[in-house]
Amino acid sequence: MIQRSPSSQMQKFWRSPAMQAVLVCLFPFLLALFLALLIDRPPMPSAINPEQLLTDPFLQLPTQDSVRVVWFTEFAGTEHQVWYGDRLQHHQKATSRPLTRLREDAKSPIANPPATPTFRTVWRHEALIPGLTPDQRVPYQVRSLRETGEWIQSDRFSLSPAPSPGRGLKILLTSDHQLMPMTAANLEKVVETLGAVDGVFLAGDLVNIPDRGSEWFDSAKGNAFFPCLQGRAGFAIAQAAGGEKVYRGGQIIQNAPLFPALGNHEVMGRFSQTLTLSDQFSDPYPRPQAAEFFPVPGGDRTLDPGLQAAWLKAHSFNSDTYEEIFTLPQNSPGGKRYYAVSFGDIRLISLYVTNIWRVPTVEDGRVSRYREPQATAADPSQWSYGQHIFEPITPGTAQYEWLKAELASPEFQQAKYKIVMFHHPAHTLGGNIVPAYTDPQAVIERDGTGAITAVRYEYPLDQDYIHKYLEPLWEQAGVQLVYYGHSHLWNRFRNTAGVNFLESSNVGNTYGAYWNGTEPRFVPPGYQETYVPLGDPYGLEPIMPTLAPLVDEQSNQPLPYIASNSLTVFSILDTATGNVTSYRFDTTMGESEAIAFDQFSLLP
Repeated sequence: MIQRSPSSQMQKFWRSPAMQAVLVCLFPFLLALFLALLIDRPPMPSAINPEQLLTDPFLQLPTQDSVRVVWFTEFAGTEHQVWYGDRLQHHQKATSRPLTRLREDAKSPIANPPATPTFRTVWRHEALIPGLTPDQRVPYQVRSLRETGEWIQSDRFSLSPAPSPGRGLKILLTSDHQLMPMTAANLEKVVETLGAVDGVFLAGDLVNIPDRGSEWFDSAKGNAFFPCLQGRAGFAIAQAAGGEKVYRGGQIIQNAPLFPALGNHEVMGRFSQTLTLSDQFSDPYPRPQAAEFFPVPGGDRTLDPGLQAAWLKAHSFNSDTYEEIFTLPQNSPGGKRYYAVSFGDIRLISLYVTNIWRVPTVEDGRVSRYREPQATAADPSQWSYGQHIFEPITPGTAQYEWLKAELASPEFQQAKYKIVMFHHPAHTLGGNIVPAYTDPQAVIERDGTGAITAVRYEYPLDQDYIHKYLEPLWEQAGVQLVYYGHSHLWNRFRNTAGVNFLESSNVGNTYGAYWNGTEPRFVPPGYQETYVPLGDPYGLEPIMPTLAPLVDEQSNQPLPYIASNSLTVFSILDTATGNVTSYRFDTTMGESEAIAFDQFSLLP
């Protein structure tokens, strides 16, 4: 008789059909426990702003007779309300929930930051204000009751439902705030120059690290996202005449709804308990490879789709914080990630068109857009996969097919102003349009044994998905304006079909322009595909500003762009006239006026 060892008997036990059935049943609970341990870490020991509202209220998702009011606190409270009306005689209760992924770490710009990533509890409050009359503004105020019995209230602001067609609106076109040095000055000058705006279209990159709470709410540097858009910032800029001016931002979104698009800086990479938040942000992993190399334990036998999705998200990337902060239309397969909305005479489509930004170098040892480090080239599970795209936009994908249907819809076709907004540039003199917006093509080198020795990434110019697939749709649908950011400069273009392209992202800083007489973009030496060092890679010529272009100091020639770290730019769409006007302001001369330097019309 053969005697089995205890280990072989144990293996037989675990592999028995009965035990396998038990494991299949238990797996969802085991996975839930793992994810709880992974994500539900103890919060910071003390709140940073425990006795006040973390933000002023701001407006979201207006309809014909309603609007939503949102604000944040660091206390759960026992009751949260919005009071509104001429005498603040009406009120609505808010629903509250905590943000699930906010953390702080050693690099957080706060007092006494934690040494390792630590969860920070922030509560979001939202109330629906119904029964409103179109084009009629109503005073409002939010109030939150702390556990101590103390009421904390905001200042008074005004709200209104979605504007009626035919009403003239001023829409702020902005992007790439990212806690950059000039952002507070930019938004302060918007209000000083134009007064109240009616809406904000923000083409992505709201912050730098989306899960770092202080970047949204209370950076000690004085230029967090909400303070800049609510007139509560405090960022100093040295003045040309000496001394400093502290810019406060503008009181904007308390009274005007915000419509954002996802940028690459709203996407967080793989979750970690030890890596800095910056390192986690820089570590997204493509979903197909995550499913291949980090499969859900139990595979197809895992019964709960939600747990499967959570596992995959933890091993790839997510935009959860962005989606939890904002209330946006959910009329697409992508939910809040891409949507369409009518606002007065405008039909706006906001797309999820962005990829991971990686360093433009072929230097070994760097996580680059053009190659894998030599040390990890032999192991595909350790590759970074170049500048991979977060959400596909090619024909047959959910976003593309939804966009195609939306462009043909009566809501879009009957709108006076047809606008598409996203983050990645379609045409630009900036650096981030190279390489092409396409799936990286891995070129693998092997030795005589077949072992991988090197991996580089090529990006065929003729396979740029924006240029190849999206631009023809916009032309056929009569889109008048395509608005985007990402390269941190101002320039605009117009194609032969009459579609206007505007990048107005020289808001907080610049990374330069690549044009006649400038240094060229980095081009990987010896690569097979075409990488354009100067100008727009797709052959459009930038349009010279029509009112007051800047002049190059050396050539004394006008410039078709603004790329400056002292001049900040903002653009305004006036639906009463159809004009888009761009302004520049010298942040080192705080008492000077903004100069209108370009204007063009969206109407025939």
